[in-house]
Amino acid sequence: MDPDEEAIVTIGAKEGIAHLVLATICPGDVVFAPNPTYPIHPYSVVIAGGDLRGIPISPERDFFDDLLTATKQTWPRPKMLIISYPHNPTTNVVDKDFFEKIVAFCKEHEMLVIHDFAYADLVYDGYKPPSFLQVAGAKDIGVEFYSLTKTFSMAGWRVGFCVGNREMVTALRRIKSYLDYGIFQPIQIAAIIALKGPYKPVREAAEVYRERRDTLISGLERIGWSVDKPKATMFVWAKIPEAHAGMGSLEFTKLLINEAKVAVSPGIGFGQYGEGYIRFALVENKHRINQAIRGVKKIL
Repeated sequence: MDPDEEAIVTIGAKEGIAHLVLATICPGDVVFAPNPTYPIHPYSVVIAGGDLRGIPISPERDFFDDLLTATKQTWPRPKMLIISYPHNPTTNVVDKDFFEKIVAFCKEHEMLVIHDFAYADLVYDGYKPPSFLQVAGAKDIGVEFYSLTKTFSMAGWRVGFCVGNREMVTALRRIKSYLDYGIFQPIQIAAIIALKGPYKPVREAAEVYRERRDTLISGLERIGWSVDKPKATMFVWAKIPEAHAGMGSLEFTKLLINEAKVAVSPGIGFGQYGEGYIRFALVENKHRINQAIRGVKKIL
C-alpha cells in the first residue's frame, strides 16, 4: 500500500488498535481511555509501556468534565485518547456533537485519537451512530477502526480496517509489516463480498439482537430488576440489584453462575468504575434467555 494512503486493512480491528498503540506510544507517554472499557484498549497501552489514565464513563458523570480535569492534572501532557462508541461494556451512545467536542478538545491539547467503531451496525430504535470521521478536522488528529466481526458475524475471522490520519495509518502499516503478512485469501474475498452488500442480512441480524434485548429487559423487569434498554451493541449493562450490591460484581457473578446457572461478566473486569454492574451478552436465543430469567428469579 502506498504510504500516502489514508486507510489500511488489518487482521482484526482489536489487533490493529493494539498494533497502532505499540507503533505510536513510547514508555512514559500518557494515554487516556474510558473506564470501564473493553480490555484491549487499556492493556495495549500497558504493553507499550505507556502511562494509562482512566476517564470514568457512566450515566452519573460528565465525561468531558472528567477529561478536562484529568488533562489539567496530568504531566507530561497526554499524547492519546482511546474511545469507542457505541461503547462496550456500558452500551453508551453519543451524537455527532460529542465527536465535535472531542476533536476540538484534542486539537487544543495536541492529542491523538483512536476511535473503535466495532458496533456501528448493531443499533436499535432508530438510533444512527455517527462516525468520528464525520467531524471536520477529525483526520488531522485521529483514526477510526471498523470491524467486520459484529456487523457480518465474522467473529474469529480477524478482519477489519483503519481509516483516518495519514501519519497514524502509515505507522500502523509499518509495524504490521513485521507482525503479520496478510489474511487468508478466502476470508479476504468473503469480506469484499460482505462489504459490497446487500445489507439486508445485517439489518436482520440487528433485529435478532433487538428481540433478544427486549426479551431480556422485559424478563428482568417482571422479576423486579429494572435495567436501562440499550440503543446499541450486543450487550446489556445492568446495575446490580440493591439487595446484592454489597457483594460486588465478582461475587454476584459467582452467585448467578452457582445458583441461577447464568453466566455474565463482572463489571470490575472492565475497570474499577465498572464495579457495581454486570454485563449480559445477547448471544442466546429467546427461549434460553427466558430460561435464564427463571434462574435469576430464584435469587432475587
